[in-house]
Amino acid sequence: MVDPARARKLAKRIGTIVATAIDHEIKDPRLDYVTVTDTKVTNDLHDATVYYTVRGEKVDSAPDVEAAAAGLEKAKGALRSKVGAGTGVRFTPTLTFVADTVPDTARHMEELLARARAADIEVAKAREGAQPAGDADPYKEPRTVADDEDDVVSSDARDND
Repeated sequence: MVDPARARKLAKRIGTIVATAIDHEIKDPRLDYVTVTDTKVTNDLHDATVYYTVRGEKVDSAPDVEAAAAGLEKAKGALRSKVGAGTGVRFTPTLTFVADTVPDTARHMEELLARARAADIEVAKAREGAQPAGDADPYKEPRTVADDEDDVVSSDARDND
């Protein structure tokens, strides 16, 4: 096992090397819109998982995730060579590319929050004209000083009997 700090540092370095290589050195057009989002390395430093996202050519166009995955798979050997040269570790980790689902999850969470806000607005509108079902003050009234004096008198009367 390796120090977790060293594994994190190596993961960050691998992510930087892979992102730079994809951006500047790998000339595959399928990788033009690929962004490396995170990298994780196992504790034995033998396997690295690179998480990536793909955006479309335009804001409205859908990303071509399958083509990007095929391009990354094809460039895996060249990227691993660059990682080996750039990190200087004894064993160059094998690279695994995984499409990152964080943006999709974040979008789903935003949709859920928007629905919850809309439901809150509907409840607030329904509450505006609502009247209580029972009395205006359904709670018992607190004891007063006069009630406490009656209790004291009645207990003294029992003692005298």
